[in-house]
Amino acid sequence: MKYLLMMQVDREVLDALSAEQMDAIGAGHGEFMDAITASGEFILTQALGDPSVSTVVRSAGGVPQVHDGPFLEAKEFLGGFYLVDVDSKERALELATLIPDAKIDGLAIEVRPVAFEKAADF
Repeated sequence: MKYLLMMQVDREVLDALSAEQMDAIGAGHGEFMDAITASGEFILTQALGDPSVSTVVRSAGGVPQVHDGPFLEAKEFLGGFYLVDVDSKERALELATLIPDAKIDGLAIEVRPVAFEKAADF
């Protein structure tokens, strides 16, 4: 079963962390990737740019229009994700608790099953 482990970020929370805490997060992600690679559960990870540099295409009257920024009301945004292949939802949840962000108040990991997939032909 494939699951997307999505890191929900709050810029204010990150900005309040010390340099040592940020370094620990980076090191923790490296350790997490090593562990899930060794277990054969790792498929892919991507870190995303800040929403301030996003562009959104949204329909107005059935016509797609391009807008600067997402302009969401929430403080949280998708900061990145891990795509994993695990035996169960319980294992996906267990992995989510191992992501360093899950140990910081104000950050979260959303765990969602993959419902459909099509990979690029390389």
